[in-house]
Amino acid sequence: MNLDNLKRSLTDLKNLNPKTPGAWPWSAKIMAFLVLFIAVVVAGALFIWQDQWANLTKAQQEEGQLKETFLVKKRQAINLDLIKKQLIETQESFGALLKQLPSKSEMDALLTDINQAGLGRGLQFELFRPGAEKMEGAFAEQPITIKVTGNYDDIGKFSSDIAMLPRIVTLNDISITPSGNTLSMNATAKTFRYLDEAEVAARKGAGK
Repeated sequence: MNLDNLKRSLTDLKNLNPKTPGAWPWSAKIMAFLVLFIAVVVAGALFIWQDQWANLTKAQQEEGQLKETFLVKKRQAINLDLIKKQLIETQESFGALLKQLPSKSEMDALLTDINQAGLGRGLQFELFRPGAEKMEGAFAEQPITIKVTGNYDDIGKFSSDIAMLPRIVTLNDISITPSGNTLSMNATAKTFRYLDEAEVAARKGAGK
């Protein structure tokens, strides 16, 4: 009986005239209303969800960028104490090196110390000629051409004494040759000094 009713309902649906829905039976009207209602709800949901899906995708991308930024900042924060410590150590090392450089007023005393180091070892200075200063950044390089004569042991001790001076002095272009019963050493001693504020300002002004 139910099968017959279903067949009859399908037959009635096939015979419905879409141009005259007002003449449809109530069962057909209710079914048509439900179909239209479901179609409208589904279409509206899809339209709304499309925007929400785009917003969700954008939010996920922003979340990934924020996470990456957070990780970078976190690594920077972790390393900040280490960087500060290294900076302090660098400043202290630089300050210690700076103290080994004479000022302009102390250069004459340093040249005297170099000369006395040779005389103290019994060496004879045949040449002691300071050259023109060469400016390098905030420092000035002072070359000194020297020529001393003496025995091998005294020349070696003189070189060691130069290295032990409280100020930075280096021996460059060393050449040792026999000279009678002694040795003759030609070298260029280089020392450095820091520029005072007036000299630094003058260099900046010249650069501009």
